[in-house]
Amino acid sequence: MNATPSSTDHRDHTYGTDHAYGTDGTEPADREGRTVHLDTAGWGTMPAAVRALVADCASREDRYGPHELEEDLEDVLRTEVHERLGALLGVPAADTVVVTDAAGAFDALVSRLTPGRGERVWTTPYESAARLTALYALRDRTRCTVEVVPLREDGDLDLEWMARHIDDDVALVSVVHVPSGCGIVNPVEEIGQILAPYRCVYAVDASYSAGQLPVDAGRIGCQLLTGDGWRFLRGPYAVGFAFLEPRLRAAFEDAAAHRPLPPNAAVAGLNAALAHHTATTTATAAADGPAGLAGQGLLPALRAAVEECPGTELIAPGRVQSAILAFRHRDLPAALVRRRLAARGVALWKTVAQETPLHLPRSGATTALRASLGPDTTPQDIARFGRALREVVREETAGAQRPRPARTLPPAPTPVLAPAPAPIPPAGPRPRPSARRHLTLCPTP
Repeated sequence: MNATPSSTDHRDHTYGTDHAYGTDGTEPADREGRTVHLDTAGWGTMPAAVRALVADCASREDRYGPHELEEDLEDVLRTEVHERLGALLGVPAADTVVVTDAAGAFDALVSRLTPGRGERVWTTPYESAARLTALYALRDRTRCTVEVVPLREDGDLDLEWMARHIDDDVALVSVVHVPSGCGIVNPVEEIGQILAPYRCVYAVDASYSAGQLPVDAGRIGCQLLTGDGWRFLRGPYAVGFAFLEPRLRAAFEDAAAHRPLPPNAAVAGLNAALAHHTATTTATAAADGPAGLAGQGLLPALRAAVEECPGTELIAPGRVQSAILAFRHRDLPAALVRRRLAARGVALWKTVAQETPLHLPRSGATTALRASLGPDTTPQDIARFGRALREVVREETAGAQRPRPARTLPPAPTPVLAPAPAPIPPAGPRPRPSARRHLTLCPTP
């Protein structure tokens, strides 16, 4: 699959092209010497062992060629990574596939679905732009109808509406477990129970939940589950995964045959990241319980740091929240705040309305900031973030309120009249050529 940072999300977008780097080209860090990375949802920092493995694979591929590397990694590529994915998702290893990104995998399958004319496709206001594009293409191709599941007043999906309106005319239901623009956790298991008696294909996007929340495709009851490997799983970029029910496998493989595969080094890196995630999750859950996964125990402190800053507004719909927190400032542009935080050694993501076009504009925001916790986030990181945010807001707000000196315009120059153009002599009779010209016919011999 082609990687689609929409979902999409790539390294440069994590900081933005206007990222404030140090004079030596390194990432910014304040006097404490450590960059506070609060963008695990955009790009999880790879563990040292995973980074070293990916670098080694790239070096071997450069020296010996891709085919030699593929032979060396045969067990990893064909067996080991699928076993780890099956364990992560609670499904048979044979039902997993490795792709370049979740959005591409979803598009590949949807492009092969053939709902009847007038049949219904359900999505939610939290759907990403990439998946909406695939759904609208399906609608235009098959003349099906795309319906948006309504929200309750608290921002949760209206499950009662779904239970009342579901029938066998619904051909596809697409739900994002955790959206990119805010931290709500949608009840994918409860939705699966509502849909189970019906024939629809249930597709779940776990890009922003895999690695920070338990994701069990068997308990969810979905037929398709997709995810990215470089977010909370902290693998390399350009590699993701999907679970497919066997009845969808042929259609998916037919579409995927025409799309590029992820690099072998990236797949090996994902396999190592899955092993690291399993080991650390087991240890963390034993010590702190499920709340300790992906730094979720620090979410109240992160929320308090934002709420204590004057002028900030949380974008946190729903009753259940993940390790992602979106917010904005009433008066300051999100891009400006992000740049100033980056200069102080705090990395966040600036999200825009186009990423979740059915949700963020409805909240009144065109841009917002998104902070996301990771397993390496510490209470000291949250404290530094809170201090930096208050400093930025105080300085920029004071600068905006400071009166500016009136601009003094230079006097306008005195106009200079151009001289009158020289008179043009009247046109006389057109001169005739000195000799008459004739058309001469030459007989052929």
